[in-house]
Amino acid sequence: MPATPPSLFPPLQPLRSGMLAVDELHTIYWEEVGNPDGIPVLFLHGGPGAGLSPQHRRFFDPAAYRVILFDQRGAGKSTPLGEWRNNTTQLLIDDIERLRALFGIKAWLVFGGSWGSTLALAYGQAHPERCLGFVLRGIFLCTRAEVDWFINDMRWFYPELYDEFVAPIPLAERDDLLGAYARRLLCHDPDVFWPAARAWSRFEGRRVFLLPQPEEAASDTLDLGVGRLEAHYMVNGAFLDEDQLVRDVGRIAHLPAVIVQGRYDVICPPLSAWRLHRAWPRSTLQMIPDAGHGALETGIARALVTATEQFKRHRRFE
Repeated sequence: MPATPPSLFPPLQPLRSGMLAVDELHTIYWEEVGNPDGIPVLFLHGGPGAGLSPQHRRFFDPAAYRVILFDQRGAGKSTPLGEWRNNTTQLLIDDIERLRALFGIKAWLVFGGSWGSTLALAYGQAHPERCLGFVLRGIFLCTRAEVDWFINDMRWFYPELYDEFVAPIPLAERDDLLGAYARRLLCHDPDVFWPAARAWSRFEGRRVFLLPQPEEAASDTLDLGVGRLEAHYMVNGAFLDEDQLVRDVGRIAHLPAVIVQGRYDVICPPLSAWRLHRAWPRSTLQMIPDAGHGALETGIARALVTATEQFKRHRRFE
């Protein structure tokens, strides 16, 4: 992980936290930070399956914002870890609405990066009346072209990582790498799904930052959540129609948005951010010239904090 950007607010602890049973299978972890009387914000983590980090609390002025964060189904402290059954975009949207009702919030600013941007757009388009605006990073629309890039075309930039990724898969299955990994990740044999989860997580994690970073210690929680749920959602097209999030942007076009995109993001390439911006008249696109995908890269973190500070003062991003 890179050094903490100086633009972030100081570390802080949750005001309160808890677990919410959302169906007979899933229980989600949530936390509230900041000012209970502040501007409500919903924070949506990436992955799917990546879960929360204490750093996620630090994009917001705690004196001005009331921030609600949660581990999505199958991620982080939510249980069961890595569970893909009863796990769809529409069910995650329902979970968000349960949380909104739990906290008595009428409408909130929606903040999400990577898969969090996907879920933010899907939620906003389903419930535009519940949104004050959007802060989005590293746009992922979960189109077939983006998934193919993530799985296959990355070899043009990271051939050595790609070779490691395909090595466990027999030659006969390599024409459908996503399917091959999904079969392994979503099986019930730990001798099969654990090696696949670790290989998948490593393949993604080593491409996040523009410049190489010291590798963190392996995390079974992250590996299983990311590996299983990313494969599950990619195989199913995020349970959305192809290009639905651009097609339906008119439902939120009246709301302000800032889009922060790393110029050299090889996880979620800039074309998706550009397409979304072109379709959204009230959006502002900030292309960070010296950044990849990571939210904690200096230029990206600075732009995200600047956006929340602008919204704090003006309720817009201009």
